[in-house]
Amino acid sequence: MNANQGYFGIGIYQPKRETNVGTLWRSARILGASFLFTIGRRYRHQCSDTMKAPRHVPLFSYESFDAFLKALPACGHLIAIELDEQAAPISNFVHPQQAVYLLGAEDYGLPPAVLNKCRSIVQLPGDFCLNVAVAGSIAMYDRISKCQ
Repeated sequence: MNANQGYFGIGIYQPKRETNVGTLWRSARILGASFLFTIGRRYRHQCSDTMKAPRHVPLFSYESFDAFLKALPACGHLIAIELDEQAAPISNFVHPQQAVYLLGAEDYGLPPAVLNKCRSIVQLPGDFCLNVAVAGSIAMYDRISKCQ
């Protein structure tokens, strides 16, 4: 797959800290995400955003997971990034051309009802939860490194 084909977005379910959203937003800008989103909490602009990521990568905020699902692009494959027994290791994962990656906040992850709505569940290396912005950055890097 050519890196110029398709699209991907990435977001956080009930983000705990605004700094994580800001850091993920910066990584999304650098790694070519088409959009960023939050579910359950809104993001307030941070003065630490030196790249002016909002000018280049739009942020969508959804009040609930159901509202997010209604807005999900028709061809977008919803992919959970989560520590889960059903998860495929990211090293073996083939990223779809149209993808929407969903991360859970570090303290709760993604609830089973949300995981059941995802087309794929992917696990990063390691046995412990990573910072959500770090996890998202790794997933995006894996995508672009395999798509070139």
